[in-house]
Amino acid sequence: MFSPGDYVVRLSYNKDILFRITYILPNQAARLIGVSYRIIADAPLSDLIAVDSMRYTSQEDSVMNTIDETVQKIIKKRQEMQKGKTPTFQKTGTVLHMDGDAFYLQLCLKYYKALNIPAIGEHVPESEQPKKVKYFIEKYSPDILVLTGHDSLNKNYKDLYDLTEYRNSSYFVESVKRARSVKSSEAMVIFAGACQSYFEEILAAGADYAASPSRVLIHALDPVFVVEKIAHCPFHQVVSIDEALENSITKFKGLGGYEVLGKCRRGGPVMLDDNAKKTEVKEERGEKKSPNQMTSEEIQRELAMPLFKDTNYEFRNRMQEYFNKNKSLPKNER
Repeated sequence: MFSPGDYVVRLSYNKDILFRITYILPNQAARLIGVSYRIIADAPLSDLIAVDSMRYTSQEDSVMNTIDETVQKIIKKRQEMQKGKTPTFQKTGTVLHMDGDAFYLQLCLKYYKALNIPAIGEHVPESEQPKKVKYFIEKYSPDILVLTGHDSLNKNYKDLYDLTEYRNSSYFVESVKRARSVKSSEAMVIFAGACQSYFEEILAAGADYAASPSRVLIHALDPVFVVEKIAHCPFHQVVSIDEALENSITKFKGLGGYEVLGKCRRGGPVMLDDNAKKTEVKEERGEKKSPNQMTSEEIQRELAMPLFKDTNYEFRNRMQEYFNKNKSLPKNER
């Protein structure tokens, strides 16, 4: 018996994609959403097999490994670029991410944070995004807007260029139009769309990047890796389309768009007083700060740490050595 939240694969598709059940339909079918890929589908319960791992398929495992390696590569590259340079102020481009799926939203926010991108997330169903996009833009004034969630092309479609053949593309198109009535392309970069979305129509509505040129599935984190390039690129430099999609999972089959200007602004050097410089040197050497140099969070973390890292065995041996120099431990303590 299946329940909402169960992880499953479909027999009819050779168990190629991992899904999560959102709810059971009255006709003995299930509404499914992809775990890694932004696809929504219905399937008969008889076509499903329950699985117990988010890395059930070899493809899922391989993609997650690629993502981890990509994040580390980005962080390492930034560190190497800053090595030996004086720290400077930096205003990274801010992101408003509106997602039709709460699970994907939290996943994206986790990676925005890991990549040092200031991001605000709003869980808004695709059908509600056109109604709320102007309100959130005016509320947060983002440099980059992401409109995504789930989408799909009808399995037996007759016309690839008919908006009614797509599950949610019409909502993305309308959301982009309304967003553009608030902010121009120079003021705000827009990424819009999901799996198999009507790519050309979303771009025509005013998006800078969209899914999906080849009507393929896009990965849940594709928007994050595109946004990272724009958010950290200086405002006077152009982000080429090749550079924007460099770290994406689905590349040009899943994503496309135009070159844009970056959204990062860099300032002057961070001036440290003598005490701060001494603290910085101590941190590099691994030395601890004094309490009056620590934030309340750092103090709480310090207090939560164990006083001794020794195991019980190591601690008793150390104490035994100490007492042996003075007197033997009492028998009942040995």
